[in-house]
Amino acid sequence: MAPLLAVAAVSLAVLGFAAPALALKPTSPFENFGECPQKTAGVNLCVYATTTSGEFAIKKTTVPILKPIVLQGGIDLNESTGTETFVLAATPANTLSKTPQTVPGGLFKIIAPKGWPEILQIIFNEIVNKGITGATATTELVGTPSISRTALLTKTGNALVLPSRVHLENTFLGPSCYVGSKAHPVNVELTTGTTAPPLPNKPITGNVGELEFPAEGLLVVKKNTLVNNTFAAPEAEGCGSQILFGIFTGIIDDAVNSELELPSVSGNNTAILSGTLENAEVTAVKASEK
Repeated sequence: MAPLLAVAAVSLAVLGFAAPALALKPTSPFENFGECPQKTAGVNLCVYATTTSGEFAIKKTTVPILKPIVLQGGIDLNESTGTETFVLAATPANTLSKTPQTVPGGLFKIIAPKGWPEILQIIFNEIVNKGITGATATTELVGTPSISRTALLTKTGNALVLPSRVHLENTFLGPSCYVGSKAHPVNVELTTGTTAPPLPNKPITGNVGELEFPAEGLLVVKKNTLVNNTFAAPEAEGCGSQILFGIFTGIIDDAVNSELELPSVSGNNTAILSGTLENAEVTAVKASEK
């Protein structure tokens, strides 16, 4: 093992990823760890990861990441076995920030299909005519992530797994249109190594990044990139549920699935998350609050 990697591995053996500040000193290097679940039994590490660029693509629809997405929580590290268990943030809803990303060009670039019921065509076309066609996509957790800092550093295996769903929103689709669910999650298995997807996708490679140690008990990994292009995406559900008491939901689901070409099997989808990882010992975080 290379000297730098060896040092990092030793450091990571007692470190984790972190969370946003509450009562910490503004100048503290630990200021992002206010949501670390440090009071949860067994948690000895904190996690804070910020994705600032990259993309999330399902078939032909690519959504660039232009607004920061934050993942935070803690790690219960079993020092005897080396097993790492991710623990949700102190406020569980804050574990993965719900950050809407703009879908370039909007979700639909078409007029209402002639096969739709007339009333539905009228509603849809009126929205289009008023220019309310922009759409956003938000990645949301539907389960507990899993994490492996060893995999992150060695570029082998899954460094982070996000059981998620994609929330599609615009005026027409309403508030309940999702790709993926708790029962059928989009499992994005991210690596800093090289993927081995089925065709038509080709292998892509992540990046461990640059390691810094700004304070005792704290590791910051900058310019980190996690990738995956082997996950599958199920059909959309719940789209247009607010229109006429949801009686056309199935029809609108079909339209979304047709536009996005869902379901989309492995080899057609891609996730690239680039940003910064912060890792801290719980004892160091607590000491910084005094």
